[in-house]
Amino acid sequence: MFRRKLTALFALAGAAAVSACAPQTVYVPQPMPMAPAPVACDTRFQVVNNSSMTVMQLFFSHASLANWGVDQLGQSVLAPGRFVNYTANNAGQYDFRIVWQNGRAAELRRVDICRASRIVVTNSGLYAQ
Repeated sequence: MFRRKLTALFALAGAAAVSACAPQTVYVPQPMPMAPAPVACDTRFQVVNNSSMTVMQLFFSHASLANWGVDQLGQSVLAPGRFVNYTANNAGQYDFRIVWQNGRAAELRRVDICRASRIVVTNSGLYAQ
């Protein structure tokens, strides 16, 4: 009986020694790749009057809205060669409308306010840059 216990003890010690020498699988946690931080949309823009006429009214609204809202110039006007700065409330696409002193109007639709920083008024209409 002593011999059996001794044999079992040696077998157990041998197994432990062999497992200590065997290659071990070690789990090394890898950091998760971080998603790029979203680039914030700069909703500031400038309306520049490069036409030869005074702009009496200026409207802009998010393209998802059905109406123009209030005249953004209010009691002011936008004379030729002048500009005015605005900040849109939300990112996305915007529609623009101006009315010149002679009553003629021009519109520019679906301007991505995150990409365009200037709305330019010319004698033939509006464009974004």
